[in-house]
Amino acid sequence: MLLGEQEQLLSYNGEVLVFQLSKPKHVEGAADKTMNLCVRRMAFNRDTKVFVQKSSGAFSMHASHSKIEMICCSCTTDSRTGIILPCILMKKKKRSNVKYILLLLHSSNQFEQSFHFKLDYELKEDIRLFAGPSVLWRHANKLFYISSNTCIVQSAPLQLSSVVWTGEIVGEGAVVLGIRTACLLESEDADEFSISDKAIWGSEFFGYAIQTQKMLTGTCFMPHAYSRVVSSVYVCKSERLKKQLRISLVAITHKNQLIWFQNGLPKGVCELPFEKPHSVKTAGTSSNDLLFIVSFASGNSCVVQRRDSLQVASKYQKVKCVLVDDFIGSGSEQLLLLFKDDSNTDVLSTFKITDLGGVDYASGINYKHDVPATEGLQENGLLTIQALETRLKAGFTSVRELQQHLELQKRVILESCRALIDLVEERTHILPKAEEVKCRRWYRSLLSLVSLWDDVENPPHSLSKEPSVVPKVPEHFTEKLWQRVMGDSLVVGVKLTESFHWSLNDVSLSLVMDQGFSSISPIIKCQSKVIKLNKAFSALSVSSCQIEPPPKKIKLDLRSKGDLKKEFPKRPSGVHLDGAKTVIAVTSLSPLLAFHRVCCAVLLHAKRRKHGNDGEQESKQITVLCGRILLSLEDISNGKFSVKMLRDNSYCTGAMEDILAVLATAVRFSFQIMSSDCTLTPVNSWLLGEMECTPFKECHDNIFCHKAGNVYGTVFNWSLKNPFEGVLTIFCRNLTVLFQCLHSLTRVLPPNCSVKLLRSGRKSVLTEQLALALEKEILTSKNSFFSKKSKAENSLTWGNEAGKKIDNGPLASLLDTEEGVQQFRKKLQNEREESVLSMNQTVNGALYQKITLKIADAQLSSDMIVWRLS
Repeated sequence: MLLGEQEQLLSYNGEVLVFQLSKPKHVEGAADKTMNLCVRRMAFNRDTKVFVQKSSGAFSMHASHSKIEMICCSCTTDSRTGIILPCILMKKKKRSNVKYILLLLHSSNQFEQSFHFKLDYELKEDIRLFAGPSVLWRHANKLFYISSNTCIVQSAPLQLSSVVWTGEIVGEGAVVLGIRTACLLESEDADEFSISDKAIWGSEFFGYAIQTQKMLTGTCFMPHAYSRVVSSVYVCKSERLKKQLRISLVAITHKNQLIWFQNGLPKGVCELPFEKPHSVKTAGTSSNDLLFIVSFASGNSCVVQRRDSLQVASKYQKVKCVLVDDFIGSGSEQLLLLFKDDSNTDVLSTFKITDLGGVDYASGINYKHDVPATEGLQENGLLTIQALETRLKAGFTSVRELQQHLELQKRVILESCRALIDLVEERTHILPKAEEVKCRRWYRSLLSLVSLWDDVENPPHSLSKEPSVVPKVPEHFTEKLWQRVMGDSLVVGVKLTESFHWSLNDVSLSLVMDQGFSSISPIIKCQSKVIKLNKAFSALSVSSCQIEPPPKKIKLDLRSKGDLKKEFPKRPSGVHLDGAKTVIAVTSLSPLLAFHRVCCAVLLHAKRRKHGNDGEQESKQITVLCGRILLSLEDISNGKFSVKMLRDNSYCTGAMEDILAVLATAVRFSFQIMSSDCTLTPVNSWLLGEMECTPFKECHDNIFCHKAGNVYGTVFNWSLKNPFEGVLTIFCRNLTVLFQCLHSLTRVLPPNCSVKLLRSGRKSVLTEQLALALEKEILTSKNSFFSKKSKAENSLTWGNEAGKKIDNGPLASLLDTEEGVQQFRKKLQNEREESVLSMNQTVNGALYQKITLKIADAQLSSDMIVWRLS
């Protein structure tokens, strides 16, 4: 660039217009009285991948005793024809005044002077060109403008501190968005504002329609609180719905942020990677993405994408300018980034064209010698995008099919729940007719319904038949059905008769809503928990569902028991009491109360033990109806099912149902406390004193905390092994309560005391259980493979043929004669063959599977206890 030249760049119809202002070549003896404004139309050549000049033009201006400069350039609408044309604002400065000239550039490269005006000051702040063509600027906190229609400088009746955007808004014409000092109402006094109010409301955002001279409320663009930080705005979309103006715009702030506003409310924000942003513009790409291009005072730029959220997609440094247009003729917009290059005088020598997608051209690559390869890469890129779009459409189709499949599953599950209720209540379940079912796949699925609780021992039966799979149970197998409310939990208990209780295994409860809700599943999910009490109530333990230990060996477990534990970890659980024979289920209360009044059927699931002919115990899955419970908001509000724990002569009184409800909803933690040089008497004093605990009247070893606050309702069990060692078990609502209890306990314990968290159970009890489990594992293996009776009954095939019986006479009598010796030799040979064949016994696959399952079940029990001991 030669000395004295000025340069401006503008994109127009896919071309780059390069405006240069320079003096003509100097001729000796001639005075420099003219300046030439030259324009070059540069277009991108897709073959050579460089910018080439298509045409040029020039405009000469008399420059005697004046200084000519280019102020700014832009593309605006010519009001005479409605055509958008490039326009350039020129300044001719003399000693006494300043003259400004607005030029229009036509397609023939001819310049036209639209109008000119004179001022006694220079334009320096917020100069904008807009439709007309018109010029707008700010001077001394006042807004001035002039258009080609009037050619007279006019001022707006308002004070403003900055202009952030000018452009067209639907129904308002040319609009100026700016920031001004907040206008107070007449009844308000500025001195009455607090410091924070001044900081927020000291300025406001506003809009001003030039043609109608009307003020627009700033809140339809953005909240007033943002007016102190916004530096530039770009209005992306404006429309009127029911006479209400709706605006979408993006703004940059002094806090290095880009904020998206929709109808006056912020919808997204993005942190910018550089400091001091000064302008923002938009670009629409071929993938229908809206890009925001932010320019910074340091010469850097970044591109922000708006998808699910605003994110910086790319950033660039040492950028001279960024232009947006369709430079490659693809029908969508691209970004043209021109970089600073001191080594080259051509402004278009170092560039990059991109849309952050399939278009990416850059200077510095020799495309001339490798045009076919480059075109192949570009073509491959477009083909890849098309293939990805096809895969995306296929993915949408798969999602729709999956949604239809899930809807089908939902219908089948709801019909299965209705069939289950009819099955338990011994009613015949009638499937919907084919003409009533819109989906043929649904009807076919209903025809093959089986019980939700799978029983591999019984073949599936059609639900349309009589429920012959329900085992016969005693008429009076339940003594009591009760319910309690603990916080947001519902506790339901079933007290079983003793004779019925001892014949059951794996007992659990389920709650099924007895109302016809068509949109939800009537099966209620219950929390798994097991509580055990002995007859004397001298010991208590609670165990919740634990994660199974890592298997030490692969075991075959095809029964439903193991699969249900892993697939449904929150399956209802059993609570076994040797004396009370009670089964408990815990579930969330709030989802049920959403229906205001709910009636639930209580189902008991168990495996009933029976003795086979060989003395072994077999189990059969049963599901029986225990009764119904009724829940209503009115009863809950009146405290009908609340737990009542009161003090009575230093005892905690409460029904056994209340005690079980507290324990069922609590989390159990056991701690081993050991002291090497002091006794642990302070623990008991801490429980009875600071924690205000009283023992249960029915169970003295377990004490209830009456202390006000979060710890109220916590249950403790303190057991001393010796004066220096004991186990403290805490039943609390959550971890916060546990930490509060431990924090209080550590303040009273001896200094050298150690507290260790026990995983589950006492070591002595677990050791005894491990011995019994190992014994059961050994007996199971022995009875499966070495019982002669099982060999005969289970069709173990031995290799010996049905031989002839040999007389078992005295050995001496056989050896006296030659015939006896031959008979003894034959007998010995038969026994030898039988022994060899017995080592190669075979068994069929079904029997081997049954034996393996029995052994695996015993091994899993022993492995679980070993894991708990470790």
